[in-house]
Amino acid sequence: MVRPTAPVDAVTARAYRVETDSPEADGTLAWSATTMVVAMVRAGGSHGLGYSYTDALAAGLIERVLAPGVLGRDAMDLAGIALALRAQVRNIGLAGLCATAISAVDVALWDLKAKLLDVSLLRLLGAARDSVPVYGSGGFTSYDKGRLQEQLADWVGGGIGMVKMKVGRHPERDVERVGWARQAIGDDARLFVDANGAYQPAQALRMAGAFAEHSVSWFEEPVTADDIAGLRHVRGRAPPGMAIAAGEYGYTDWDFHRLLQAGAVDVLQADATRCCGISGFLRTAALCQAWGIPLSAHTAPSLHATVCCAAAPAIHVEYFHDHARIERMLFDGMPPLDGGQIRPDTSRPGLGLALSGEADRYAIRA
Repeated sequence: MVRPTAPVDAVTARAYRVETDSPEADGTLAWSATTMVVAMVRAGGSHGLGYSYTDALAAGLIERVLAPGVLGRDAMDLAGIALALRAQVRNIGLAGLCATAISAVDVALWDLKAKLLDVSLLRLLGAARDSVPVYGSGGFTSYDKGRLQEQLADWVGGGIGMVKMKVGRHPERDVERVGWARQAIGDDARLFVDANGAYQPAQALRMAGAFAEHSVSWFEEPVTADDIAGLRHVRGRAPPGMAIAAGEYGYTDWDFHRLLQAGAVDVLQADATRCCGISGFLRTAALCQAWGIPLSAHTAPSLHATVCCAAAPAIHVEYFHDHARIERMLFDGMPPLDGGQIRPDTSRPGLGLALSGEADRYAIRA
């Protein structure tokens, strides 16, 4: 195969906002809409598409701050571009908004490279597997009993063997709500809970004991992941068989390294729309392999279907209600579910996604 010469000649971005289908809340936040920023990178007559769930401000950051570090560079040299992108934000800080903007551009570059080589992104990355399990994720604290049970039961009835619900906004009701969930999904499905950092360590341990009575096997962010000592404390005293998970707000390699070095998690989470894209996700997977800790992808199922099939430590992808709905609305080519698994389409070059004809109606100004 002849290596194409492909200097990047355009970098653009646009923000899209989609309203939720009903009010949503978790342990620490409530929202009524979700914003996605889509980056497009052009080289060699092809376009690469990448995206991040972030603020619309990231679109302007991509075009004004990141683009000068990409334009003119060979689109095949992703490692060099990744370093250049970090250099562009040195004086304004990598974590947070800048990392999400870099993530969208990095994903677009990987998509572009695969298209220039006329291969699927999974083939370019190298497949560890051809599909990856998902868990259904929603169960918002704003849901009443009927909506909570219906959503979780529908996922289980559709072949998804793992489901997750939100807890922490009203701790006095959480055990009852978890009981409703278990009643709806039966004894065989795995039940996860996510507190989004709403509890304090002692409170989290009391809740873990109560949740264990309903066979909860995953407790995500029982305390904020910023409190690494508190997270390690909960992990060391959680009921047997209950995995403690965190990492969705990791932006840099060091964020993940600190969690692993402290022994704070049983499962590390990472989000390629936050952790500097596919490049960052693959580095995080390498850290997980080195520490012997499994990796779970946070949300963005259309993207994580491919990267988790390429990452050996990956165990599942979060099939988040909002993002699955939004990606079906904004993209053509979202990977389908098949018996609780998500499977990338390797018949199409790159990530296999394209903006749908309906996407423009959700576009907003940054």
